[in-house]
Amino acid sequence: MSEQRPSAAGYLRKILLSPVYDVARVTPLEYMEKLSERIGSRVLLKREDLQPVHSFKLRGAYNKIAQLPEEARKRGVIAASAGNHAQGCALSGSRLGVKTTIVMPRTTPDIKVDAVRRFGGNVVLFGSSFDEAYAESMRLAREQGLTLIPPYDDPDVIAGQGTIARELLEQDSRLTHVFVQVGGGGLAAGMAVYIKQILPQVKVIAVEAKGSACFKAAWEAGEPVDLERVSLFADGVAVRRIGVETFRVLRENIDEVVTCSNDEICAALKDIFDDTRAIAEPSGALSLAGLKKYAAEHGLRGARMAAILSGANMNFHTLRFVSERCEVGEQREGIISVVIPERKGAFLELCKKLGNRMVTEFNYRVSDPERAEIFTSLRLSGGMPELEKIISDLRADGYVVTDMTRNTFAKSHVRYMIGGKAPATVKNERILSFQFPERTGALLQFLETLGTRYNVTLFHYRNHGAEYGRVACGFEVAPEEFDEFRANLDKVGYAWWDETGNEACKKFLAPMA
Repeated sequence: MSEQRPSAAGYLRKILLSPVYDVARVTPLEYMEKLSERIGSRVLLKREDLQPVHSFKLRGAYNKIAQLPEEARKRGVIAASAGNHAQGCALSGSRLGVKTTIVMPRTTPDIKVDAVRRFGGNVVLFGSSFDEAYAESMRLAREQGLTLIPPYDDPDVIAGQGTIARELLEQDSRLTHVFVQVGGGGLAAGMAVYIKQILPQVKVIAVEAKGSACFKAAWEAGEPVDLERVSLFADGVAVRRIGVETFRVLRENIDEVVTCSNDEICAALKDIFDDTRAIAEPSGALSLAGLKKYAAEHGLRGARMAAILSGANMNFHTLRFVSERCEVGEQREGIISVVIPERKGAFLELCKKLGNRMVTEFNYRVSDPERAEIFTSLRLSGGMPELEKIISDLRADGYVVTDMTRNTFAKSHVRYMIGGKAPATVKNERILSFQFPERTGALLQFLETLGTRYNVTLFHYRNHGAEYGRVACGFEVAPEEFDEFRANLDKVGYAWWDETGNEACKKFLAPMA
């Protein structure tokens, strides 16, 4: 077992001897001039998006396959992936003359399937989720004698990813902080163990998406644990459970953990574009989001910090979501609900109270003879303190104001649906949000499982080009039926949340009294 758990010195040796440069490139460390000036520290970006597969995953996959015995190479390798690991394995196998089979869920976008085939991989489409694809890859590995190439929890994969840290310190040995995104932990483990062996004074900060913070959960529990739910926006780090070996290495070498919201990730993605004109995938921008958040929370000035642009394999249509949310993530836009009298001139009075501030969105429809609910967003120059003052001033003038800036349901659904509340005839309405797989038949499966017992009162879906869609749905469900209703929802198998008590729902979607 000891050879499966290298010491820190063992990892250093494996990283230094890794043959990844047979296929991988030494990527540039790029200075982010605009962001550096804004936050008062030197910010550098390691451009792993410039690898042949536009992701760092090539390093770990190649190192693992290159270390296999000749007999195993002749039999071939297999992996389960819907993303960057698949492309890394395919290209590595092609360069090494090893037959590579990649099992991908049927929901995988064509652009990713085509990329794997272009790099020489044999694609097997199976199941509707990663778990189903992984189970099939295990079956095929046993049946055909193939070697499974893990995406992160393997010493050779970890060492391959660690070569990024070797380059990083050769490019700048005066760094004070390095920020690395964590999904399964292979990238962060490889980089952290190398950096701490060479320059132990450098702080290595792990960065996770709030919706998939499996390392933070493991750190707090003292061992790897399963997350109940995983957000899929930053799909490259959407991992339910940290790897056993990656957790061991991370726990010994990571200084701190930062978690970031989707809005903060979107803001970092925009920063990358503004400074480099590169378009990162959400997980690729995650470490920079963590850098910005950490610097702000710790009041850092004059630091020398690096983040990893880990990949750029993003569905183009996801940019629609990013463009909508990046201003909020940068605290340049605030979203509020304001109650005004339902009379002539009331809106003009509200606009005068807001002064010369730019209104970036305004949604309203008459629904009550006495009062009107206004959903609006404002451009901010002073961040959240400015928004707090706006809200305080409006309340002082007698307005009822609710801050919706951090209300995910409001930003994902309500802002597109404002057109009047449900009529008073709607009784016992429950409003839920769902995470649907983007595939043919997903809606039909949903409706068939629930049957026709519950009246659908609301439905909103908006495609953002991701593998999973966000759906809002309303049902009339009597209190005595709710336990059975909940059981039927669980049978559907889609992640869901009850939004009935959400302030945005109560103000804009709930039935009129």
